[in-house]
Amino acid sequence: METLRRPYAVSRCIYSEDDFAEDHVKIHRQHKTILDHVKEYLICNSKRAKNLGLSLLPVIGWMRIYQLRKWLLGDVVAGVSVGLVSVMQGLAFSLLASLPPSYGLYTAFFPMIVYFFLGTSRHISIGSFPVLSLMVGAVVTRLVPDHGPVANITGLDGLTMEQQRVIVASSVTFLMGLFQLAMGVLQVGFIVMYLSDTLVSGFTTAAAVHILVSQLKFVLGLEVPGFSGPLSIIYTLEKIFVQITKTNICDLVTSLVIMVVVFIVKEVNDRFKAKLLVPIPIEVIMTVIACGVSYGFNFEDNFQVVIVGEMVSGYESPIAPNVEVFRESAVEAFPIAVVGFAVAFSVAKVYSIKHDYTIDGNQELIAFGVSNMFGASFKSFAASTALSRTAIQESSGGKTQIAGLISAMMVMVVTLALGFLLEPLPRSVLGALVIVNLKGMLMQVKETPYLWKRDRPDCVVWVVTCLAAILLGLDLGLVVGLGVELLTVVFRIQFPRCSVLANIAGTDIYKDRKDYQCIYEPEGVKIFRMPSPIFFANIEFFTGKLVEAVGFDPLKVLRKRNKALRKIRKQLREGELLITDRGLEPTAYRKTAESEDESNMEDLDLPIDFKDLPIQVNWNSELPANICVPRVDIHSLVLDFSAVSFLDISALKGLKVIWKDFLRVDVEMYIVSCDAYILENLHNCQFFDNEIKTSMFFQTLHDAMLHVQQNHLKNDVQVKENFMYSILYSMLITVILIMSLQV
Repeated sequence: METLRRPYAVSRCIYSEDDFAEDHVKIHRQHKTILDHVKEYLICNSKRAKNLGLSLLPVIGWMRIYQLRKWLLGDVVAGVSVGLVSVMQGLAFSLLASLPPSYGLYTAFFPMIVYFFLGTSRHISIGSFPVLSLMVGAVVTRLVPDHGPVANITGLDGLTMEQQRVIVASSVTFLMGLFQLAMGVLQVGFIVMYLSDTLVSGFTTAAAVHILVSQLKFVLGLEVPGFSGPLSIIYTLEKIFVQITKTNICDLVTSLVIMVVVFIVKEVNDRFKAKLLVPIPIEVIMTVIACGVSYGFNFEDNFQVVIVGEMVSGYESPIAPNVEVFRESAVEAFPIAVVGFAVAFSVAKVYSIKHDYTIDGNQELIAFGVSNMFGASFKSFAASTALSRTAIQESSGGKTQIAGLISAMMVMVVTLALGFLLEPLPRSVLGALVIVNLKGMLMQVKETPYLWKRDRPDCVVWVVTCLAAILLGLDLGLVVGLGVELLTVVFRIQFPRCSVLANIAGTDIYKDRKDYQCIYEPEGVKIFRMPSPIFFANIEFFTGKLVEAVGFDPLKVLRKRNKALRKIRKQLREGELLITDRGLEPTAYRKTAESEDESNMEDLDLPIDFKDLPIQVNWNSELPANICVPRVDIHSLVLDFSAVSFLDISALKGLKVIWKDFLRVDVEMYIVSCDAYILENLHNCQFFDNEIKTSMFFQTLHDAMLHVQQNHLKNDVQVKENFMYSILYSMLITVILIMSLQV
């Protein structure tokens, strides 16, 4: 929107903090103590109970406003569409978790039922997510490897490999849900804020690479053992290339055909999504065709193709999680919990903004925690959301989680009655469907050139997170990425871009003097700005940049001046200097040069004292040749604190020291636009004393500059008046002497 460039005029006094406090009375608010907050939290009444019920069961809130005629048809269509996709993705993503395909259907059913009641998002589709499936699969293959001994865990003895893996996966999922529930109860939903979009993008891209490599064995029809830990992707690729000549041609051709057809139809869906009532369910269509062709030509016997095989019919009895698996997988379960929630919450936030309703991060944690714990009891594995399913649910008309409930019913029908139809399906088809769905995550690599041009620290986070997650594994990669991200935050705060400001001529606006041409810099004044909190880690950087901006170190100048005073006193005592009308002048008498007195060096840091000298030395005037003191060309230094959000104790001490150093070399110091809470903290920490006063703090930068100009204009006038008086006094003395001589 174009602004109206109208001139405006404001007439008011120049406000320091003291002046402003005199004219405007501040309300003193009573801050609540911790005990007050605890009492308020524990108070129970009918209104609070009602709000608690609505927050724990969000379904009550949106069901009360459900518009049956407008929304039901869209929810039904969306539910059927998502249900078909959920079946296919459940089967495919279970391979990533190193589990039999049928258990993916459990993940598409049980967590969705619980989320229907507890979730605050009305649009996300709950079920398997490839990244989480892969992270769970890494734990499963570590504890129950394809070849070699199983981890020493009580409760796995006497079971088949598939049964052992199901118990491990469900136990890891239960622990993941327990972590999510605990974070929700403790109200720490903010933890996902530490996972930036850049970090998540780099992490999911690396996960896509892992998923791609893990599915190559199904696409090529090879037997490759599962690896976990650092460099597992390298070991997997090595095993694949060693056996590349044993590729099953039928699996390879089938996979390529599936990938090409699904990719083309998905592109058509994206291009014509505005015209299509419902996206073409190409994955379902190709799965049905592949099942029919595999059954008709007997792929399993004729071409040695590995098929899905016997599907579990119906639902199994619930099981208790294995506590020993908790101990073995706690380190991996926590990042799985965080990543699962972060992905789901970011997707939910997009659609909540689009459809104008709010979501609660802590309630979402509770919902996902209970969903995963409930699902794990029925042998499902880690559940979150997938952008593709959620996009289908929203674009096909879904308005509420009624669509999610219907999709769960569709999965239940397949599990109870139609599962046997999927038994001839080649596993290579599921691998191909997984790979073709990785396009969105793999294409995130195109973000790196944009990030490099716009924000290089963010680009570093993306690249390091991606490479670390690829080479070290997803769990360690996430930790490394988070560490690098926090380092970039510290780097930005610890080393901000400081600037020296100048006035835009004819205005009360001050900008970086390097950025504009028509600027006005008052002589003898420096304006310094640091756009960052000032704390223990960057106080040295702050003082260093301040010294660099003014062009001198006040402490060094103070020491030089005190050394010069020592020399002046000594030379006056010994007759080497004389005091004349023109100042200090050397005499012809010179003693042999002596070494400088190094005693009492700590006195050099004390304020300059002229009490035993008959004159005050003007340090910017000409001094005798053997006395050298750096010039100080400024009389005022203004610090712009408009972007300083807090100061800690170390920063307060450092600021006080540098402030007093400037005052002792006759440089006045002012702070402008200081936050009220920082000012209150300064009072509480006894920052102010006889030298540093609240009158040196001003409301705005322009207030301080006007004060400086007025103050030094008066000083200049006073100096001129004193100079004139001294001339007149000298002339009067001269006249009196002449008259006395004549008499």
